[in-house]
Amino acid sequence: MLETENYHCPYCGEPAEAVLDLSGGDQRYIEDCPVCCRPILFLLWTDGQDWSLEVRREDD
Repeated sequence: MLETENYHCPYCGEPAEAVLDLSGGDQRYIEDCPVCCRPILFLLWTDGQDWSLEVRREDD
């Protein structure tokens, strides 16, 4: 099951959109910002139909 979520880069503040695969359960991964190319840490929590996404700087 795929979902999309808007977020702001924790480095440059630019808006972007993440495509999330909720079928994998809780996840922690790094993707580069599409604007400034810095590594963003994505923290995805899933609980049945509910889910939440947090984005952080890699060095936090």
